[in-house]
Amino acid sequence: MMNRRDLLKISALAGLTATASTATTAARAEVCSSDGTPNQFIPKKAADPKPLENDIEKYPKCPYCGMDRKEHNKTRMLVQYADDLADGTCSIHCLALSLSLNIDRQPKNIWGPDFAATAEPRPLLPVDQLVYLIGADLKHAMTKKSKHSFASIEMAKEFQAKHGGTLGNFNDALRESYLGMSEDVAQIRKNREERRRRAQQKQS
Repeated sequence: MMNRRDLLKISALAGLTATASTATTAARAEVCSSDGTPNQFIPKKAADPKPLENDIEKYPKCPYCGMDRKEHNKTRMLVQYADDLADGTCSIHCLALSLSLNIDRQPKNIWGPDFAATAEPRPLLPVDQLVYLIGADLKHAMTKKSKHSFASIEMAKEFQAKHGGTLGNFNDALRESYLGMSEDVAQIRKNREERRRRAQQKQS
């Protein structure tokens, strides 16, 4: 049977535990007191008021998949948020990731490539000036359903005549990126696992 001294000890311990729990809860509430992009998803480069200048040199690798943006210059994209933080991605697939993860940041500018241009790398233009050919039998980075952008609707129609697909705007292409995200991610995982398997076989 517990004596009075034991009961006082338990009461004191319970009080300390409750105080610690309250403090922890308060600390968590303070940390979560406002919405915001988690630190691990904030673009890592310094704020850049002119991200379009030498974009490949400044943003050589896609931060979401690690792909080389120079190699994939025909599909690369660039977004500048209202605070001048920028994300240079390899594709509209990874751009969709950036826009989702930085949901509290307002996009100020988004640029995409003119697929039909002959210049290397392809020039980037504001997405509201581009026509998108969606679902053509043209290879595209990070997605099964291609979403290539064109500065000229005439060129987009030429490619459509040869490769199929439907014409749309940037919002149409972005919506298709989100709709296909699950299937695309599953395929990317499969491809990467296969590459790891082949690399291990070569080493053994």
